[in-house]
Amino acid sequence: MDGFAVSSEHLRGKPAFEIKVTGESFAGHPFPDKADPESCVRIFTGAAMPAGLDAVLLQEDCEILDARIRTGVRARPGDNVRNVGHDVVKGEVIIQRGQMLTPFAIGWLAACGHTHVNVVARPKVAIFSTGDELREPGSPLGPGQIYDANRYLMSALLASLPVEILDLGVLPDDEAATEQALAAAALQADVLLTSGGVSVGEADFVTGVLQKIGELEIWRLNIKPGKPLAYGRIGDCLFFGLPGNPVSTIVTFLLIARPALMRLCGATQLNAPQQGAILSESIRHKPGREEYQRGVVASAEDGATVRVTGDQSSNRLASFSNANCLIRIPKESGNLTSGTKVTVLPFFGLI
Repeated sequence: MDGFAVSSEHLRGKPAFEIKVTGESFAGHPFPDKADPESCVRIFTGAAMPAGLDAVLLQEDCEILDARIRTGVRARPGDNVRNVGHDVVKGEVIIQRGQMLTPFAIGWLAACGHTHVNVVARPKVAIFSTGDELREPGSPLGPGQIYDANRYLMSALLASLPVEILDLGVLPDDEAATEQALAAAALQADVLLTSGGVSVGEADFVTGVLQKIGELEIWRLNIKPGKPLAYGRIGDCLFFGLPGNPVSTIVTFLLIARPALMRLCGATQLNAPQQGAILSESIRHKPGREEYQRGVVASAEDGATVRVTGDQSSNRLASFSNANCLIRIPKESGNLTSGTKVTVLPFFGLI
Protein backbone atom coordinates (compact mmCIF):
# COMPACT_ATOMS: atom_id res chain seq x y z
CA MET A 1 0.00 0.00 0.00
CA ASP A 2 1.06 3.61 -0.40
CA GLY A 3 3.21 4.61 2.53
CA PHE A 4 6.70 4.14 3.96
CA ALA A 5 8.67 0.89 4.13
CA VAL A 6 10.40 0.44 7.48
CA SER A 7 12.25 -2.09 9.60
CA SER A 8 9.85 -3.24 12.32
CA GLU A 9 12.77 -4.56 14.39
CA HIS A 10 14.49 -1.20 14.44
CA LEU A 11 11.31 0.61 15.49
CA ARG A 12 10.21 -1.91 18.13
CA GLY A 13 9.32 -0.31 21.44
CA LYS A 14 9.31 3.27 20.18
CA PRO A 15 5.95 4.90 20.98
CA ALA A 16 6.60 7.77 18.57
CA PHE A 17 9.52 8.65 16.34
CA GLU A 18 10.89 10.57 13.42
CA ILE A 19 12.80 8.75 10.69
CA LYS A 20 14.69 9.79 7.59
CA VAL A 21 13.33 9.04 4.09
CA THR A 22 16.19 7.81 1.91
CA GLY A 23 14.50 6.99 -1.40
CA GLU A 24 11.45 5.74 -3.28
CA SER A 25 10.15 2.42 -4.60
CA PHE A 26 7.59 2.48 -7.44
CA ALA A 27 5.74 -0.41 -9.07
CA GLY A 28 8.13 -1.63 -11.76
CA HIS A 29 10.91 0.64 -10.48
CA PRO A 30 12.18 -0.75 -7.16
CA PHE A 31 14.52 0.92 -4.71
CA PRO A 32 17.90 -0.14 -6.10
CA ASP A 33 19.92 -0.70 -2.91
CA LYS A 34 19.67 -2.45 0.43
CA ALA A 35 17.92 -0.03 2.75
CA ASP A 36 19.34 1.32 5.99
CA PRO A 37 17.11 -0.16 8.78
CA GLU A 38 17.36 3.15 10.65
CA SER A 39 15.70 4.97 7.73
CA CYS A 40 12.60 4.42 5.60
CA VAL A 41 11.74 4.32 1.89
CA ARG A 42 8.70 5.97 0.30
CA ILE A 43 6.76 3.12 -1.32
CA PHE A 44 3.74 2.88 -3.59
CA THR A 45 1.11 0.19 -4.16
CA GLY A 46 2.51 -2.72 -6.16
CA ALA A 47 6.16 -1.81 -5.60
CA ALA A 48 8.79 -4.28 -4.45
CA MET A 49 9.84 -4.07 -0.80
CA PRO A 50 13.39 -2.72 -0.38
CA ALA A 51 15.84 -5.28 0.96
CA GLY A 52 16.27 -4.97 4.71
CA LEU A 53 12.75 -3.60 5.38
CA ASP A 54 9.71 -5.72 6.33
CA ALA A 55 6.67 -3.51 6.97
CA VAL A 56 4.82 -0.54 5.50
CA LEU A 57 3.40 2.37 7.46
CA LEU A 58 0.33 3.80 5.73
CA GLN A 59 0.89 7.33 4.45
CA GLU A 60 -2.25 8.54 6.24
CA ASP A 61 -0.66 7.45 9.55
CA CYS A 62 2.45 9.55 8.93
CA GLU A 63 3.24 13.26 9.04
CA ILE A 64 5.65 14.18 6.24
CA LEU A 65 8.40 16.64 7.25
CA ASP A 66 10.54 17.34 4.19
CA ALA A 67 12.94 14.36 4.06
CA ARG A 68 11.62 12.82 7.30
CA ILE A 69 8.35 11.37 8.61
CA ARG A 70 6.84 11.43 12.08
CA THR A 71 4.37 8.78 13.35
CA GLY A 72 3.14 7.13 16.50
CA VAL A 73 2.00 3.94 14.78
CA ARG A 74 3.93 0.81 15.65
CA ALA A 75 5.01 -1.44 12.80
CA ARG A 76 4.85 -5.22 12.96
CA PRO A 77 6.60 -7.61 10.56
CA GLY A 78 4.56 -7.99 7.37
CA ASP A 79 2.21 -5.05 7.97
CA ASN A 80 0.64 -4.00 4.64
CA VAL A 81 2.96 -6.28 2.67
CA ARG A 82 2.08 -9.19 0.38
CA ASN A 83 4.78 -11.82 0.54
CA VAL A 84 6.22 -13.78 -2.36
CA GLY A 85 4.16 -16.98 -2.63
CA HIS A 86 1.06 -15.35 -1.18
CA ASP A 87 -0.94 -16.12 -4.36
CA VAL A 88 0.77 -19.34 -5.46
CA VAL A 89 3.73 -21.29 -4.08
CA LYS A 90 6.36 -23.18 -6.01
CA GLY A 91 5.19 -26.65 -7.02
CA GLU A 92 1.49 -25.89 -6.63
CA VAL A 93 -0.90 -26.96 -9.43
CA ILE A 94 -2.36 -23.90 -11.14
CA ILE A 95 -5.06 -25.52 -13.30
CA GLN A 96 -6.23 -29.10 -12.91
CA ARG A 97 -6.56 -31.32 -15.96
CA GLY A 98 -10.22 -31.41 -16.96
CA GLN A 99 -10.93 -27.90 -15.64
CA MET A 100 -12.73 -25.52 -18.00
CA LEU A 101 -10.75 -22.47 -19.05
CA THR A 102 -13.05 -19.80 -17.69
CA PRO A 103 -12.08 -16.09 -17.80
CA PHE A 104 -10.82 -16.54 -14.22
CA ALA A 105 -8.63 -19.50 -15.19
CA ILE A 106 -7.20 -17.63 -18.19
CA GLY A 107 -6.40 -14.62 -16.02
CA TRP A 108 -4.79 -16.95 -13.46
CA LEU A 109 -2.60 -18.55 -16.13
CA ALA A 110 -1.57 -15.14 -17.47
CA ALA A 111 -0.75 -13.91 -13.95
CA CYS A 112 1.55 -16.90 -13.56
CA GLY A 113 3.30 -16.09 -16.84
CA HIS A 114 1.91 -18.90 -19.01
CA THR A 115 1.15 -18.28 -22.67
CA HIS A 116 0.03 -21.76 -23.78
CA VAL A 117 -1.72 -24.81 -22.30
CA ASN A 118 -2.85 -28.06 -23.89
CA VAL A 119 -6.62 -28.17 -24.41
CA VAL A 120 -9.21 -30.54 -25.83
CA ALA A 121 -10.49 -29.50 -29.25
CA ARG A 122 -14.03 -28.10 -29.32
CA PRO A 123 -16.42 -30.87 -30.42
CA LYS A 124 -18.64 -30.09 -33.38
CA VAL A 125 -22.31 -30.42 -32.43
CA ALA A 126 -24.89 -30.50 -35.23
CA ILE A 127 -28.47 -29.64 -34.30
CA PHE A 128 -31.80 -30.33 -36.02
CA SER A 129 -35.42 -29.76 -35.20
CA THR A 130 -37.93 -32.17 -36.77
CA GLY A 131 -41.50 -31.75 -37.94
CA ASP A 132 -43.54 -30.53 -40.91
CA GLU A 133 -45.40 -28.15 -38.60
CA LEU A 134 -42.33 -26.03 -37.79
CA ARG A 135 -41.70 -22.59 -39.24
CA GLU A 136 -38.99 -20.03 -38.61
CA PRO A 137 -39.89 -17.33 -36.06
CA GLY A 138 -41.12 -14.22 -37.84
CA SER A 139 -42.53 -16.04 -40.86
CA PRO A 140 -46.31 -16.33 -41.42
CA LEU A 141 -48.03 -19.39 -39.93
CA GLY A 142 -50.42 -21.59 -41.85
CA PRO A 143 -53.06 -23.88 -40.38
CA GLY A 144 -51.59 -26.27 -37.80
CA GLN A 145 -48.15 -24.69 -37.92
CA ILE A 146 -46.01 -23.44 -35.01
CA TYR A 147 -42.72 -21.63 -34.67
CA ASP A 148 -39.56 -23.66 -34.16
CA ALA A 149 -38.33 -22.90 -30.64
CA ASN A 150 -36.26 -26.00 -29.91
CA ARG A 151 -33.45 -25.33 -32.37
CA TYR A 152 -32.95 -21.88 -30.89
CA LEU A 153 -33.16 -23.34 -27.39
CA MET A 154 -30.50 -25.95 -28.14
CA SER A 155 -28.25 -23.41 -29.83
CA ALA A 156 -28.47 -21.04 -26.85
CA LEU A 157 -27.88 -23.85 -24.35
CA LEU A 158 -24.87 -25.05 -26.33
CA ALA A 159 -23.46 -21.51 -26.48
CA SER A 160 -22.39 -21.77 -22.83
CA LEU A 161 -20.31 -24.88 -23.59
CA PRO A 162 -16.91 -25.13 -25.31
CA VAL A 163 -18.37 -26.58 -28.53
CA GLU A 164 -18.73 -25.59 -32.18
CA ILE A 165 -22.39 -25.41 -33.23
CA LEU A 166 -23.62 -26.50 -36.66
CA ASP A 167 -27.25 -25.44 -37.14
CA LEU A 168 -28.66 -27.70 -39.86
CA GLY A 169 -32.24 -26.49 -39.80
CA VAL A 170 -35.49 -28.45 -39.71
CA LEU A 171 -36.00 -32.03 -40.84
CA PRO A 172 -39.31 -32.80 -42.57
CA ASP A 173 -41.47 -35.74 -41.51
CA ASP A 174 -40.03 -37.91 -44.27
CA GLU A 175 -38.02 -41.07 -43.67
CA ALA A 176 -35.76 -40.82 -46.72
CA ALA A 177 -34.98 -37.14 -46.09
CA THR A 178 -34.30 -37.87 -42.42
CA GLU A 179 -31.93 -40.72 -43.30
CA GLN A 180 -30.03 -38.62 -45.81
CA ALA A 181 -29.72 -35.64 -43.45
CA LEU A 182 -28.59 -37.66 -40.42
CA ALA A 183 -26.04 -39.64 -42.41
CA ALA A 184 -24.56 -36.46 -43.88
CA ALA A 185 -24.49 -34.70 -40.52
CA ALA A 186 -22.73 -37.64 -38.87
CA LEU A 187 -19.84 -37.21 -41.30
CA GLN A 188 -19.18 -33.59 -40.32
CA ALA A 189 -19.99 -33.55 -36.59
CA ASP A 190 -18.80 -35.25 -33.42
CA VAL A 191 -22.26 -35.10 -31.86
CA LEU A 192 -25.70 -35.00 -33.46
CA LEU A 193 -28.50 -33.41 -31.42
CA THR A 194 -32.11 -33.54 -32.60
CA SER A 195 -35.43 -32.64 -31.04
CA GLY A 196 -38.65 -34.47 -31.88
CA GLY A 197 -39.29 -37.53 -34.00
CA VAL A 198 -38.19 -40.05 -31.33
CA SER A 199 -41.61 -41.10 -30.07
CA VAL A 200 -43.82 -43.89 -31.47
CA GLY A 201 -46.04 -41.91 -33.85
CA GLU A 202 -46.35 -42.77 -37.53
CA ALA A 203 -44.51 -39.55 -38.42
CA ASP A 204 -41.65 -40.15 -35.95
CA PHE A 205 -38.78 -41.42 -38.10
CA VAL A 206 -35.65 -40.47 -36.18
CA THR A 207 -35.35 -43.55 -33.96
CA GLY A 208 -36.01 -45.93 -36.85
CA VAL A 209 -33.43 -44.21 -39.04
CA LEU A 210 -30.89 -44.35 -36.22
CA GLN A 211 -31.39 -48.11 -35.94
CA LYS A 212 -31.01 -48.45 -39.72
CA ILE A 213 -27.82 -46.45 -40.27
CA GLY A 214 -26.31 -46.56 -36.78
CA GLU A 215 -26.82 -48.02 -33.32
CA LEU A 216 -29.59 -47.29 -30.84
CA GLU A 217 -28.15 -47.89 -27.36
CA ILE A 218 -30.78 -46.23 -25.15
CA TRP A 219 -34.41 -45.42 -25.84
CA ARG A 220 -36.76 -44.02 -23.20
CA LEU A 221 -35.90 -42.80 -19.74
CA ASN A 222 -37.87 -43.20 -16.53
CA ILE A 223 -38.12 -39.44 -15.98
CA LYS A 224 -40.73 -36.74 -16.45
CA PRO A 225 -40.60 -34.74 -18.62
CA GLY A 226 -38.35 -36.44 -21.15
CA LYS A 227 -39.33 -40.10 -21.42
CA PRO A 228 -38.82 -40.56 -25.21
CA LEU A 229 -35.08 -39.89 -25.38
CA ALA A 230 -32.89 -41.81 -27.83
CA TYR A 231 -29.13 -42.23 -27.53
CA GLY A 232 -26.76 -44.02 -29.87
CA ARG A 233 -24.20 -43.40 -32.57
CA ILE A 234 -23.87 -43.16 -36.32
CA GLY A 235 -20.34 -44.25 -37.09
CA ASP A 236 -18.08 -42.19 -34.84
CA CYS A 237 -20.74 -39.55 -34.25
CA LEU A 238 -22.66 -39.63 -30.97
CA PHE A 239 -26.40 -39.15 -31.28
CA PHE A 240 -28.87 -37.63 -28.81
CA GLY A 241 -32.51 -37.62 -29.90
CA LEU A 242 -34.29 -35.30 -27.47
CA PRO A 243 -38.08 -35.21 -27.11
CA GLY A 244 -40.01 -32.63 -29.10
CA ASN A 245 -41.91 -30.87 -26.32
CA PRO A 246 -39.83 -27.79 -25.45
CA VAL A 247 -39.72 -28.42 -21.69
CA SER A 248 -38.71 -32.04 -22.31
CA THR A 249 -36.00 -30.81 -24.68
CA ILE A 250 -34.57 -28.49 -22.03
CA VAL A 251 -34.71 -30.97 -19.15
CA THR A 252 -33.12 -33.86 -21.07
CA PHE A 253 -30.46 -31.55 -22.48
CA LEU A 254 -29.50 -30.28 -19.01
CA LEU A 255 -29.58 -33.69 -17.32
CA ILE A 256 -28.33 -36.01 -20.08
CA ALA A 257 -26.78 -34.28 -23.09
CA ARG A 258 -24.94 -31.49 -21.27
CA PRO A 259 -22.85 -33.69 -18.91
CA ALA A 260 -22.06 -36.02 -21.83
CA LEU A 261 -20.89 -33.08 -23.91
CA MET A 262 -18.81 -31.76 -21.01
CA ARG A 263 -17.17 -35.17 -20.74
CA LEU A 264 -16.43 -35.11 -24.45
CA CYS A 265 -14.85 -31.68 -23.96
CA GLY A 266 -12.48 -33.22 -21.40
CA ALA A 267 -14.16 -31.96 -18.24
CA THR A 268 -13.95 -34.07 -15.10
CA GLN A 269 -16.50 -32.15 -13.00
CA LEU A 270 -19.81 -33.25 -14.51
CA ASN A 271 -22.35 -33.22 -11.70
CA ALA A 272 -24.61 -30.20 -11.52
CA PRO A 273 -24.62 -28.43 -8.14
CA GLN A 274 -27.54 -29.27 -5.90
CA GLN A 275 -28.98 -27.77 -2.76
CA GLY A 276 -31.77 -28.46 -0.32
CA ALA A 277 -34.86 -26.28 -0.08
CA ILE A 278 -38.21 -26.34 1.68
CA LEU A 279 -41.39 -26.43 -0.41
CA SER A 280 -43.51 -23.36 0.19
CA GLU A 281 -46.51 -25.03 -1.44
CA SER A 282 -47.61 -28.59 -2.13
CA ILE A 283 -46.75 -30.56 -5.31
CA ARG A 284 -48.83 -33.31 -6.83
CA HIS A 285 -46.81 -36.34 -7.96
CA LYS A 286 -47.70 -39.87 -8.92
CA PRO A 287 -45.05 -42.48 -7.99
CA GLY A 288 -43.29 -44.21 -10.88
CA ARG A 289 -41.09 -41.66 -12.67
CA GLU A 290 -38.49 -39.23 -11.37
CA GLU A 291 -39.81 -35.77 -12.13
CA TYR A 292 -38.15 -32.39 -12.60
CA GLN A 293 -40.45 -29.43 -12.13
CA ARG A 294 -39.52 -25.82 -12.77
CA GLY A 295 -39.23 -23.76 -9.64
CA VAL A 296 -38.20 -20.51 -8.01
CA VAL A 297 -35.76 -20.95 -5.13
CA ALA A 298 -35.26 -18.07 -2.72
CA SER A 299 -33.19 -17.45 0.40
CA ALA A 300 -34.91 -17.25 3.78
CA GLU A 301 -33.71 -16.73 7.35
CA ASP A 302 -34.08 -20.41 8.21
CA GLY A 303 -32.91 -21.76 4.82
CA ALA A 304 -33.92 -21.77 1.16
CA THR A 305 -37.53 -22.14 0.05
CA VAL A 306 -38.84 -23.18 -3.36
CA ARG A 307 -42.13 -23.09 -5.22
CA VAL A 308 -43.21 -24.34 -8.65
CA THR A 309 -43.91 -21.99 -11.55
CA GLY A 310 -47.54 -22.89 -12.20
CA ASP A 311 -48.75 -25.48 -14.72
CA GLN A 312 -45.91 -27.92 -15.40
CA SER A 313 -47.11 -29.28 -18.75
CA SER A 314 -44.18 -30.21 -21.00
CA ASN A 315 -45.29 -27.87 -23.80
CA ARG A 316 -45.23 -24.77 -21.57
CA LEU A 317 -42.06 -22.79 -22.10
CA ALA A 318 -43.78 -20.24 -19.87
CA SER A 319 -42.94 -22.49 -16.92
CA PHE A 320 -39.31 -21.42 -17.40
CA SER A 321 -39.97 -17.69 -17.67
CA ASN A 322 -39.38 -16.94 -13.97
CA ALA A 323 -37.77 -20.23 -12.97
CA ASN A 324 -34.24 -20.36 -11.55
CA CYS A 325 -34.03 -24.08 -10.74
CA LEU A 326 -35.33 -27.58 -11.33
CA ILE A 327 -37.06 -29.33 -8.43
CA ARG A 328 -36.17 -33.04 -8.29
CA ILE A 329 -38.96 -35.35 -7.16
CA PRO A 330 -37.82 -38.98 -6.59
CA LYS A 331 -39.72 -41.67 -8.51
CA GLU A 332 -40.99 -43.32 -5.33
CA SER A 333 -42.50 -40.13 -3.93
CA GLY A 334 -46.20 -39.40 -3.85
CA ASN A 335 -47.71 -35.97 -3.34
CA LEU A 336 -45.41 -33.58 -1.49
CA THR A 337 -46.84 -31.24 1.10
CA SER A 338 -45.77 -27.72 1.94
CA GLY A 339 -42.77 -27.85 4.30
CA THR A 340 -41.21 -30.93 2.67
CA LYS A 341 -37.46 -30.74 2.06
CA VAL A 342 -36.56 -31.30 -1.60
CA THR A 343 -33.46 -31.18 -3.78
CA VAL A 344 -33.16 -28.40 -6.33
CA LEU A 345 -30.73 -27.93 -9.22
CA PRO A 346 -30.04 -24.19 -9.57
CA PHE A 347 -29.74 -23.00 -13.15
CA PHE A 348 -26.53 -21.07 -12.37
CA GLY A 349 -24.77 -24.45 -12.34
CA LEU A 350 -26.49 -25.74 -15.47
CA ILE A 351 -26.63 -22.78 -17.82
